Amino acid sequence: MTALTKSQTARRQRVVAAALELGSKGGYDAVQMRDVAAGADVALGTIYRYFSSKDHLLAEALVDWVRDLSRRVQARPPRADTLAERVIDVLRRATRAMEANPQLSEAVITALASADPHAARCQREVGLVMAETMAIAFPAEFDRAARDDIVRTLGHVWFSSLVGWVNRWFGIGQAGDELEIAAHLLLDQYE
Repeated sequence: MTALTKSQTARRQRVVAAALELGSKGGYDAVQMRDVAAGADVALGTIYRYFSSKDHLLAEALVDWVRDLSRRVQARPPRADTLAERVIDVLRRATRAMEANPQLSEAVITALASADPHAARCQREVGLVMAETMAIAFPAEFDRAARDDIVRTLGHVWFSSLVGWVNRWFGIGQAGDELEIAAHLLLDQYE
C-alpha cells in the first residue's frame, strides 16, 4: 500500500476500529463488511481500497496488535533470571492479551490462517514482529543464527497454540503450558 494522507490514515483506522469492535462482540462471523462500513461511517467501496477482504482487514488488525505488544515489551523488557523464563514472559504477555478478548482473538486468528494472499503477507509480518519481540529477551552476545531459529520455532508453537485455543481443542491455560514446554526444551540447554 502506498503512503496514505492524514485523512486516509484516519479513515483506515476507523475501519480497523469498527472491525475490532464487531469482532470483540461476536467473533469472526460478526465482522461483516457492510457493518464495518456503517460502524466506520465510510462507503463499502472505501473499505476495499484499503483491504482486499475481511480476512485481510482482520489480519492487518493483528499486525497492529503485535506491533503494539512489541512497543510495550521494548518499554518494559522481561527481567526473569533465565533465558527461558524471559522468553516465556514475552509469550505469556502476548497470550494474556489474546485471552482478555476471546471473541476478537478468534476473529483475528481465524483471519490470519486464511489463504487470502494479503492475509498471508500479514502472517509473515506477524511472525517477523513476534520474532523481534521475543529476541528482546535474549542477551546481546547470544548466537544470532541460533536465536533466530529458536524464536521462529517458538512463534510457530505460539500460533499453533492459539489456533488450538480458538478452535476449542484446549483452554488458554494449556496453550500457555505448551509455550512453556517448548521454551524450556529449546532454551534450558543455554543455562
